[in-house]
Amino acid sequence: MSARGADTRAPLLETVSLVRDYALPRRSFLERRELLRALHGVSLQLPHGTSLGLIGESGSGKSTLARLVVALDRPDLGLVRLDGENIFAASRSRLRTLRRRMQMVFQDPYGSLDPRQKVARIVAEPLVGLLPELAPDERDDRVAAALAAVRLDPSARGRYPHEFSGGQRQRIAIARALVTEPELIIADEAVSSLDVSVQAQILNLMMELKERRGVTYLFISHDLTVVRQVCDRVAVLFLGRVVEEGPTEEVFAAPAHPYTAALLAAVPRPDPARRRIPRKIAPEPPLSRRVRHCPYAARCPRARERCRAEMPLAEPVGAGRLAACFYPLAP
Repeated sequence: MSARGADTRAPLLETVSLVRDYALPRRSFLERRELLRALHGVSLQLPHGTSLGLIGESGSGKSTLARLVVALDRPDLGLVRLDGENIFAASRSRLRTLRRRMQMVFQDPYGSLDPRQKVARIVAEPLVGLLPELAPDERDDRVAAALAAVRLDPSARGRYPHEFSGGQRQRIAIARALVTEPELIIADEAVSSLDVSVQAQILNLMMELKERRGVTYLFISHDLTVVRQVCDRVAVLFLGRVVEEGPTEEVFAAPAHPYTAALLAAVPRPDPARRRIPRKIAPEPPLSRRVRHCPYAARCPRARERCRAEMPLAEPVGAGRLAACFYPLAP
């Protein structure tokens, strides 16, 4: 893009050194509660109209980050900026205004929709909470427009969730996310519970909305094929740390961090004999026993003495790419 055509606005979403600790259950009444750090200083930027994929195995901190981004939880340290504004410094009324600009699509299209409510009421729910000043006619118009955007028949308004297929239910969930006309949608494993053919339909719909409406996506998934299909950039989380970030195609074609390479090696191949299985990774220890060196060193085939003595920081490994590794893989 030329300098004249470049987008000079602040990133739509920015996380700055996010830290989140959770107290672990006590094993006895007199024992001091230990803390588990779910996020270790996570910093990311998401420009307007782009899509960022967040990948990593279960327990890497993906959903914790999503909850912080939409202010369903608060960080212990760090901040989240929406268009340059710190959402955790906002008043309650201001936060409600900011939440109109960001919505979530959850993993389970069966569990995320109230089975007792008709579709019209489900889709209108964010308007009731975030835009109570809307007149009933305006609210109905918004609901109709959202359902039309996800290609659901107007007759869907008067039906219940159990009358729809899994793919149709996820369309309803997307319509609910669109009804406030948000700029940012956080999709947390939004297609993982759907059949492959239905996944393709939903992903195509989401990308079409990105092109037509300029919607920005934070796409959280453990399915690397999905991320490669829909995301401009990808960030790799390992035990609450961003270990690699860069343009999706470049990262997938030539990963710089050994953990990223291990994730890609675990993707099923047509010939099972050629599939490499990464070794099992130990969970993050409590803070009192937290390591001060590279957390991947015990499993990394490239680890050296420095890796077992120091914590690597994210450093450039190419144009627009970062990796937290002392000895990154050659591109």
